[in-house]
Amino acid sequence: MQNLYQNDSGNRTAVAYISGGPLRPQISGFVFFNDTLGGTIVTVQINGLPDYKPATATEGPIGPHGFHLHKNGTCEIGNPADPFQAAGGHWNPTDQPHGNHAGDFPVLFSNSGRAYMSFFTNKFRVNEVVGKAVIIHQYPDDYRSQPAGNAGKRLACGVIEWASY
Repeated sequence: MQNLYQNDSGNRTAVAYISGGPLRPQISGFVFFNDTLGGTIVTVQINGLPDYKPATATEGPIGPHGFHLHKNGTCEIGNPADPFQAAGGHWNPTDQPHGNHAGDFPVLFSNSGRAYMSFFTNKFRVNEVVGKAVIIHQYPDDYRSQPAGNAGKRLACGVIEWASY
């Protein structure tokens, strides 16, 4: 019987190393994806997030930050004023409305620029997300707007790869 924590190469952990783009180069960190019974545990540690700023009449709030899986595994910057568009839209393999995509994650709260959280999802296994991108957005996800939650510009990105120890 195959161990639930290993694939054929003996590894059931993937990681995305997060780097900030031109709008927020200070961001760095990682996101680990670990297979567990019935799904995946996602663990996030990020530094360099902007501090929270409430919305105004003309601008959305800065933070909490939308946090998603995007379908294309690239962190190509492209247009520095609107980076990481090559990562495409949210990963949504079962064609669900926004708020229920496999790629919809909880928002990241900046605490003096740092965010740390772990959560469980039963919407995917680790091997399904290797090669996708993780994106941190400027605004919080509203979990309503279609197709992507109106989370604003993309501040940071990381491509998911098998972890090597």
